[in-house]
Amino acid sequence: MILCLGPKGSGKTLLLKKLKQDEKIDATSSTVPTVGTHFTTVQLDNMKEVTIREIGGTMTPIWRSYFSGAKKIIYVVDTSNLCQISVAGVLFYELIAEPVLSSAKILLVLSKMDVSYRQMRNEALLMMQLARLKREELHRDITVIEASGMSGHGIEELRKWLEV
Repeated sequence: MILCLGPKGSGKTLLLKKLKQDEKIDATSSTVPTVGTHFTTVQLDNMKEVTIREIGGTMTPIWRSYFSGAKKIIYVVDTSNLCQISVAGVLFYELIAEPVLSSAKILLVLSKMDVSYRQMRNEALLMMQLARLKREELHRDITVIEASGMSGHGIEELRKWLEV
């Protein structure tokens, strides 16, 4: 099972819509906050289909109840919102510390880079203390990509990560 998680408003839904490629997304596109869970099925380039379960950001207190059986986690952070990066960091620590997810592959998606300034990537990673975590506490790989549900930047990298 693949889970897509992140704080409320991080861009999970729009990113998954862009990944699915079944809707035209432009500057007028908007989404409604996901309440509960939502399933998205994506056709990958290798003709394999994957289903991604998006869990709404308002459900963070009960995310843990969805972790059993998760093989991959897509964790989305809105880099255009400094306040959210702090919250996202705390939630991310809880996620990677969860024993049931110790063998799950994790993709950290820095979203909305197209609406933030270029230095935000470094600031986001610094605020989340990812370098320190990798150096001192993590004993597994975390893939980091920049992606935009609006422009489509990074979507191909995301698709490739899902194929592995």
